[in-house]
Amino acid sequence: MRSMVLISGATGGLGKAFAVESARRGWDLYLTDLNEVRLETLAAALRRTYGVNVVHTACDLMDGDSRTDLFMELRQSPFRFKGLVNVAGLDFEGAFQERARDQIRAILRLNVEGTLELTHVALQLMDPMQTFWIVTVSSMAAFFPIPVKATYAASKRFLLDFFLALRDEVEKQGATVTVLCPAGLPTTESTVAGIEAQGWMGQATTMNIGQVAAQTLDQALRGRAVVVPGLLNQVMVRLGGLIPPVTLTRLLGKRWRAARQNRADLMASVGRAVADSAPETASAVPTPFAQIHGPVYTIPVVHTRHPNALSRTAFPETP
Repeated sequence: MRSMVLISGATGGLGKAFAVESARRGWDLYLTDLNEVRLETLAAALRRTYGVNVVHTACDLMDGDSRTDLFMELRQSPFRFKGLVNVAGLDFEGAFQERARDQIRAILRLNVEGTLELTHVALQLMDPMQTFWIVTVSSMAAFFPIPVKATYAASKRFLLDFFLALRDEVEKQGATVTVLCPAGLPTTESTVAGIEAQGWMGQATTMNIGQVAAQTLDQALRGRAVVVPGLLNQVMVRLGGLIPPVTLTRLLGKRWRAARQNRADLMASVGRAVADSAPETASAVPTPFAQIHGPVYTIPVVHTRHPNALSRTAFPETP
């Protein structure tokens, strides 16, 4: 019986960072995400680079039938699990009344329903010979009511509260639970644009995804309950708790509405620049972002275009 680490959302930017860091530590992996081809691309690179065993199954965690198929496969497999990393999640930014009901349901089904059901199954299949640990990706948004991100922020608050409660429930079984609450992470072109739109604050609170994954796993193995990467982010969480909720909500609403407008202006500007520029310069990352963030975190010898994101060539993003 082999003991593995189960990772959802494995082909996204943060999921890949957790997969790479876990493989670097010599842990065998069971990966799941939407796209089978991208899972196999990632799995093959991890096997080749780190010599670990990597199994994968494509699954749409928003879909009940797809989840049932995955859970049946997990139960019938010869594997047991020493760790679970819940990464899969999504957001549709914008005012609540502007969102389609399908979008609202999708946030809840993936961020809440899919995450809880996968955790429930993983707990049933944990390796009794190992200290079982769970890492769940929440968000700094979990600490604040955020207009134009209301459903997303509430779903992340649910995850924070639920997994802290679960931590107490499983403690007697020798298991631990860690909730990761990051600020912006440059996992896709879209998120990079969103960070740029927030100006200096967005860039100052953004962390390198490889470092976040490594530090989170270190903290999880030490039994840490909540991880907020970055000193500035930790200060903001503490200060936010001192501001009356109504006032805080108004301030956050003003900030995020301004960021949305800045992003719209930025995209319009980029569109005009692309039309006027040579093809090789059209996809460049804005200079301020590239200057601020640190070295590449990726599998060795694999080219990457971004200063703090895994290579899209070897590890394409999940749609």
